[in-house]
Amino acid sequence: MVPEHRLHCVVRPGVPAFGEGLRLGIWQGTGKAGSPVAIAENLERLELVCGQAAGHGVQLLAFPELYLTGYIVTPAIVRQLAEPVDGPSLQRVAAAARHHGLAVACPYAERASVSGQERFYDAIALFDRDGTLLRNYRKTHLWGPDEKRCWSAGYRYPEEGPAFTVQSVNGVGVGLLNCYEAEFPELTRRLALEGATLVLIPTAADAWAELSTGERTDRPYPDVSRTLIPAHAFQNGCFVAYANRCGEETVNGRVMAAYLGNSLICGPHGDVLAAARPEPTLLIADCRPGEYGPTHPAATRYHEDLRPDLY
Repeated sequence: MVPEHRLHCVVRPGVPAFGEGLRLGIWQGTGKAGSPVAIAENLERLELVCGQAAGHGVQLLAFPELYLTGYIVTPAIVRQLAEPVDGPSLQRVAAAARHHGLAVACPYAERASVSGQERFYDAIALFDRDGTLLRNYRKTHLWGPDEKRCWSAGYRYPEEGPAFTVQSVNGVGVGLLNCYEAEFPELTRRLALEGATLVLIPTAADAWAELSTGERTDRPYPDVSRTLIPAHAFQNGCFVAYANRCGEETVNGRVMAAYLGNSLICGPHGDVLAAARPEPTLLIADCRPGEYGPTHPAATRYHEDLRPDLY
């Protein structure tokens, strides 16, 4: 049985052809966190949502930050639940992508040996429609002291390779960022300069949350979905999507956070293609770059006019 959620589709008949665009789906909902039971339930939901999304022609399906474990974790929980990218949980995600024939971006807690030490990363695994791992992205910019207690920052060591790369999904360049990284314009621009047509940003933007120290946040996380996300799309001429949770997140039956539910998909003119209400939603929109013309009355190209030698 597919989990209860609202279906919000902004699509035309016929899915985008290879190289023409991408039908993007974002799952926004509630769930459990911080236990093996939570991972099992979140995996089962992912498999069911993949089936529903495939039925609507979705070519890339994205989930919120740290989807498998839930966002609310402590350093001890991270060490208990984190898995390598080829571990059993991610193998199930790859199998779901392959079975339903759609690419899947699944955020998770990664355990890896890097530079001779075991490290833990707030990561995103991107699988192609055949289950092939296209990209394993490790969050580079960690939010506040709390995330730094739980995670290592990615790409500090040469063996990890480059941080900001673009992968082809249905012939369209896709770049990945993670939550707080939506607030750094340099990162979206870097991916756009590398050839990204879509920058996908899973997040965990909360109304309130209990931190790993036991403290509770004293204000909601800033809602950048209607400010920075459209601005990044406009100034880079690309699609930018923000995939958040909504409602409450529980750890062992205790409510530990509540999320804003502000997922949305923006077009290259800074236009909002589709936005979720703060309720469980499967958000679907077509990202077709060929439908967008120039933003200015004369030939204007931000990327071509950059003068990085000055800054």
